[in-house]
Amino acid sequence: MTDQQPLILCLDDDPDILRFLQMVLEDEGYRFVGAGSAEEGLRVYKEVEPDLLIVDLMMEEVDAGTEFVKAIRLLGNDKPVFLLSSVGDGLSMTTDCSSLGLAGVFQKPLSKERLLTVLRAKLVLPA
Repeated sequence: MTDQQPLILCLDDDPDILRFLQMVLEDEGYRFVGAGSAEEGLRVYKEVEPDLLIVDLMMEEVDAGTEFVKAIRLLGNDKPVFLLSSVGDGLSMTTDCSSLGLAGVFQKPLSKERLLTVLRAKLVLPA
């Protein structure tokens, strides 16, 4: 990481979720970049160097989130990736989280406190 604030790339096809993430992250001092689809997310990922990614499991297609994660792994991504899911405990039945190399899973509805606690543990804001 540089001396800039950490950049977090968020993918979700729900504009309300992206606005929520943007407000929470920027209020906390992180930089935010959003994408509304896996395709757009891949383009943005290649343009910027995110320090962490939050990816919705089910976007325009049911497996768009997992396919995006697989694609960035093939591109050599070594940054933490968190999946955002409304599936709940059934996630393990539909997605093999360990094979995707995920840093964790956030459940919808997303708790601001949980999000920030996890991010603070993963990313250090420069002084």
